[in-house]
Amino acid sequence: MREFLVEITTTVPDGTAPDEVDRRRAAEAVRARELAAAGHLARLWRPVGELRSIGIWRATDERELHDEVLGTLPLRPWMTLTVTALEPHPNDPGQS
Repeated sequence: MREFLVEITTTVPDGTAPDEVDRRRAAEAVRARELAAAGHLARLWRPVGELRSIGIWRATDERELHDEVLGTLPLRPWMTLTVTALEPHPNDPGQS
């Protein structure tokens, strides 16, 4: 699978009921665990003091990433995404 750096900003629409937000956030946590177990979500961070996330996601291609991975997230309708395809760097100290 290819790796992608994905920056996600989630903006809850004005007027959304708090119980709907709570329901979607709980479902999001479940789905994130499922995607991690399937190898699609490798790492996830939240920048200090910010309400966005940065993650390393995996998929066979960008179409699969959008349609079958990120598109399955319960909060996706409220998300703005920035996706950057990654490739190995010859000087990466993590390469074996």
